[in-house]
Amino acid sequence: MFIRLRETLNAYKQRDPAARSSLEIFLLYPGVHAVIGYRIAHWFYKKKLLFLARMVSQWTRFCTGVEIHPGATIGRRLVIDHGMGIVIGETAEVGDDVLLYQGVTLGGTGKDKGKRHPTIGNNVMVGSGAKVLGPFKVGDNSRIAANAVVLNEIPPDSTAVGVPAKVVRIAGEKVNFAAEVDQIHITDPVSVELQALRRRVEELEKQLEAQHK
Repeated sequence: MFIRLRETLNAYKQRDPAARSSLEIFLLYPGVHAVIGYRIAHWFYKKKLLFLARMVSQWTRFCTGVEIHPGATIGRRLVIDHGMGIVIGETAEVGDDVLLYQGVTLGGTGKDKGKRHPTIGNNVMVGSGAKVLGPFKVGDNSRIAANAVVLNEIPPDSTAVGVPAKVVRIAGEKVNFAAEVDQIHITDPVSVELQALRRRVEELEKQLEAQHK
């Protein structure tokens, strides 16, 4: 446990330019406290002491603003930057060297039994406010943009953005459709609908005129 803690503190120092010392990170960073609380709760969970596991989990949530279900599987060197409003579900799996920003949700899409939360690969970054919902995998070395809503599997080495999220880069190369998206010359759906209604009204007027002749 102490080896993992040392690894985590070093990971924070590498990823957070504001971190000045291991002691400061250990004492003052809520992300570290959340992971420590999770490790304790997870130990109780594996021993089938479910009430104690949830009690530790909820107390940790109260203290840090980070809710990690005791049943989740968390890898090594997880960094939770700012550590507020994060939710990680019961069947979620988080790999090694993952970076989560504030407001991230690793959740499910319903009340299904079994695996219902995402699997996050190694060395994945999930931006602030992003939601990853469902029992699929986000591949190793991928990046999820801030406020993206991910509802389908993301390949390794990818960048996903948008609502719902779409892959725009794989291994640094643009995905074909991304280059073709024109965000300026876009048809106005309201205008199209109004034009269709106008044509229909003109047709009906012609029919009425023909009946009165």
